[in-house]
Amino acid sequence: VSCCGFGQPFGCHVTTFPRLLLMLFLGLSPETWAQQGTQPHSIKIEGDITLGGLFPVHSRGPAGVPCGEIKREKGIHRMEAMLYALDQINSDPDLLPNITLGARILDTCSRDTYALEQSLTFVQALIQKDNSDVRCSNGEPPIIPKPERVVGVIGASGSSVSIMVANVLRLFAIPQISYASTAPELSDKSRYEFFSRVVPPDSYQAQAMVDIVKAMGWNYVSTLASEGNYGESGVDAFLQISREAGGLCIAQSIKIPREPKPGGFDKIIKRLMETSNARGVIIFNQVLIESRRANLTGHFLFVGSDSWGAKSSPILDQEDVAEGAVTILPKRASIDGFDNYFTSRSLENNRRNIWFAEYWEDDFKCKLTRAGIKYDLGRRKCTGEERIAQESQYEQEGKVQFVIDAVYVMAHALHSMNLDLCPGSMGVCEKMDPVEGSKLLQYIRSVNFNGSAGTGVMFNENGDAPGRYDIFQFQLSNTTNPGYRCIGQWTNHLRLNAEEMQWSGGDSAVPDSVCSFPCELGERKKMVKGVPCCWHCELCDGYQYQLDELNCDMCPFDMRPMPNRTGCRSTPIIKLEWSSPWAIIPVFLAVLGILATSGCIITFIRFNDSPIVRASGRELSYVLLTGIFLIYLITFLMIAEPSAPVCAFRRLLLGLGMCITYSAMLTKTNRIYRIFEQGKKAVTPPPFISPASQLIITFILIGVQLLGVFIWFGVVPPHTIIDYEEQRPPNPEFARGVLKCDMSDLALVLCLSYSIVLMVTCTVYAIKSRGVPETFNEAKPIGFTMYTTCIVWLAFVPIFFGTAQSTEKMFIQTTTLTVSMSLSATVSLGMLYIPKVYVIIFHPEQNVQKRKRSFKAVASAVTTQLSQKEDKQNGESKSSAIVPDRSQ
Repeated sequence: VSCCGFGQPFGCHVTTFPRLLLMLFLGLSPETWAQQGTQPHSIKIEGDITLGGLFPVHSRGPAGVPCGEIKREKGIHRMEAMLYALDQINSDPDLLPNITLGARILDTCSRDTYALEQSLTFVQALIQKDNSDVRCSNGEPPIIPKPERVVGVIGASGSSVSIMVANVLRLFAIPQISYASTAPELSDKSRYEFFSRVVPPDSYQAQAMVDIVKAMGWNYVSTLASEGNYGESGVDAFLQISREAGGLCIAQSIKIPREPKPGGFDKIIKRLMETSNARGVIIFNQVLIESRRANLTGHFLFVGSDSWGAKSSPILDQEDVAEGAVTILPKRASIDGFDNYFTSRSLENNRRNIWFAEYWEDDFKCKLTRAGIKYDLGRRKCTGEERIAQESQYEQEGKVQFVIDAVYVMAHALHSMNLDLCPGSMGVCEKMDPVEGSKLLQYIRSVNFNGSAGTGVMFNENGDAPGRYDIFQFQLSNTTNPGYRCIGQWTNHLRLNAEEMQWSGGDSAVPDSVCSFPCELGERKKMVKGVPCCWHCELCDGYQYQLDELNCDMCPFDMRPMPNRTGCRSTPIIKLEWSSPWAIIPVFLAVLGILATSGCIITFIRFNDSPIVRASGRELSYVLLTGIFLIYLITFLMIAEPSAPVCAFRRLLLGLGMCITYSAMLTKTNRIYRIFEQGKKAVTPPPFISPASQLIITFILIGVQLLGVFIWFGVVPPHTIIDYEEQRPPNPEFARGVLKCDMSDLALVLCLSYSIVLMVTCTVYAIKSRGVPETFNEAKPIGFTMYTTCIVWLAFVPIFFGTAQSTEKMFIQTTTLTVSMSLSATVSLGMLYIPKVYVIIFHPEQNVQKRKRSFKAVASAVTTQLSQKEDKQNGESKSSAIVPDRSQ
C-alpha cells in the first residue's frame, strides 16, 4: 500500500479484521503471518491467469527445521513438469488462444503444516479488505496495487498436505487438482468439494490390491502403513474392501511412526511373527522391513502400494528381502517431450527455477559459488557445462505424466469457460475477471480429453480419475531381465499373468499366506471364533460323513461313510455261508446225525417185528426218531440263506423236532411211572398205557407246539430282515448288514420254551422212575438221556446270551444253537437206539422172545423187588430176581 505516492505506509490505517479471522481459523501465530506478509520463496511466472503450484521440492527437515535436502525426482522433476506443461499450453494456438497462463509455485517441504503456511499466498488476494477508512496524511485515498490472484492450484503431492491445503482453499472457492494424493477421504465432497485429482484414489488401489491378494490364493495377511493420511487411509480402505468382499482376514495392522525409534523395526518383525502364517504383508509406505536381521529373508511376501511402485529407492540394498514383491502403480507412460525438455535444462536457460542450482549441485555432486554460501572444499566445483543424463543418471519420475495432465485439465477447463463466457472476445473478458472458482470447478469436472500419455482424462462425481494400474513384481531370479517386471493390469477388474510370476529361487508356485490350510476330504472346519479365515480341521469320525465344509452328519442306518467320508455308501449284506467254519462243524454233526438216525429207522423198519423193536414200543420209537431226524435237519435251515419260506420252516421245525422228541420221551417215562405207581396200589393196570393211547397223548403234546407256531404265523407272517446294528463296530469299514429271519432272541427262546418244559418234565419223571429195575422198559436210558440233555442246554444258555454284544453274534449263536440241538439229539439217539441197533445187527442171538407175564404178575414181581431193595438197604440180604417181560 502506498500513500499519496510515498513508498512507506506512514499515515495509513488499514482494518485488519479479515486477516485476524483467517489467523484464528488456521491457528497461525502472528509471527507466522508476518512471515507470509513478505513474498515466500517461490517461482513466479507472469501470465493473464495465474495458477498455483505445490511441490515437495525439499524433504522434511529435522526437528526445528522446516526443510531438508532437495528431492530431485519427486520435487524438481514434478515441478519442472508443470513449467513444461505451461510452455506447451502457452505455445498452443488452439488452447487458450490470446491467453497466457502464469504460475506461482511453492515448496511444501513434504510437511503439511509448512505447506499450509506457504499456501496462504494463494488466498491473500481473496480476503475482502475494507479500505474506506484508509487515508493518507494529505487526505488522499491510498494507491493500492491489485493483488495477485490464483484461480486454481496444482497439487499437492502427499495426501496429508493436500488435505491441509484443501481445508483452506475450499473457504475461498479455489479449485485444486492433485497429481499424486490418493487418500480415499479426499473423495468426500462434503468436506473437500473443490478438490479433484488426476490419479485414482486409494480405494481403487485398495480394491486392486485385494483382487491381487485373492488371485494369489491368500486369505490371511498383515498390513503395514506409515503414519499419516496416505498410509492410514490406504489401510482403512483395504480393510473395508476386504471386509465387504469377504474371504480375507487381517492378522496384524501395524503403523510405522514418522520418526521410528531405535529397535522399532525389530519390534514390528516380532509382531508380524506372532502370526507367522500371514506371510503376505500389505505395505502402504516406502519403508521395507529389514527381515534379514531376524534371519527371515524370503519369509514375508510384500504387496506394495503406489508409493513403492517400481522405484528402486525402497529396495536399495535389500533386494533379497524384496524378491517376489508385487507392487502396484497407476498406469502411466514416459513423456518423451518432457525428457527432451528436461535434459536440455542448464543453469543458463533455466533461471526461472530458483531451486535448479541446488538440484544441479546434488545431481552432479559438485558445488557452485553462490553469494552467502560457504564453498565446500570436499566437492569439486561445478563448471556449468554439465549435461543431465550424460554426466548423471536420469530417469523420468513416475508422476510427471499426472502433473502435465493436471495442468492441462486447468487449461481445458479455462478454455471451455472462456468460450462460454467470452464468445468472440480476445483474451480474458470481464466475466472471467476475476474467475469464479465454483463455476471453474464445474468446467473442471466436465473435461474429457486424451492426456499426455494418450489415455483419457476425466473425473467421476467425486472428482476422482478412473482406476488404471500396472502391476509389477520384483524378480531377481529372472536372469534375462532382473528387476521390476509388469505382470498384469487392473482397470475395474484384474488381469494377472500368473505364469510370468517368479518367487524366491525362481519358483513359479505362489507361496501360501493362509491362516489355515484347506481341510482334507472327510474333515470339517471348526472355525476360530472371531477369525473367519482360521479354523481347525476335525475328522468326521465314526459313521459320520462330511455334509459340507462346516458340518458332519450321520449316515443313514443302512449305510456307512465312504473311505474319504465325502458321502455314504450301502453297507454290505452278509449271511452265514456254507463255507464258513461256523457252518462246517454244525453241518458235519448234522450229516452224521441224519445218517445215524436214518440207519436206525431203516434197521427198525427192517426188523419191525423183532422182539427188541417190539419191546421198545415201535409206534413211539418211530415218532421219537422222526423228532431226532428233524432236530438234525433244522441245522440246514438255520444255515440256509434267509427267505420267507426258509423263515417259515425255521419257525415250524426249530421247536417241532425237540417237541416231538421230548413229547414221545415224556409219554414213555410217564407210562413207566404210572405203571409202577399203580402196581404199588393195585393189580389193575393204569389207564392210557396202550400204544394207541400213547400216540394220542404224544400228538396232543405236539399239537400244542403246532398251535402256537400257527398263531405266530398269523400274528407276524415270516419274513426276512437286515440287521445293521448287530455288526456295527466303531470302525465303519467293518460294518455289515446281517440278513436274517425276523426271529429275535426272545422269539427263539419262546419257540423252544415249550420243548424245554417238556424236557424238564420228562427229566422229573425220569428222576421219579429211577428205582425201576434196570432191565425194565428203558427207564434208566431215558433218565441218563435227560440228565445229559439238561447239562447240554445249561451250557447253551450262557454261551448263547453271553455273545449278544459280539460282532460275530449271529455266527456264534447259530453255531451254538445248532450244535446244542445236534448234541441233544445225538444223546437221545445214542442212549436209546444205538444199543438196540447194535444188538439187532451184531448180536441177533439176544434178539429173542421172553415169556409173557400178566400185569398182575409184573406188579407182584416189581413189588417184591422193591421190598428186597429196601431190606438190603437195612442190612438184610435177599437173593431173588425177576426178569420182566418187555413185551408190555
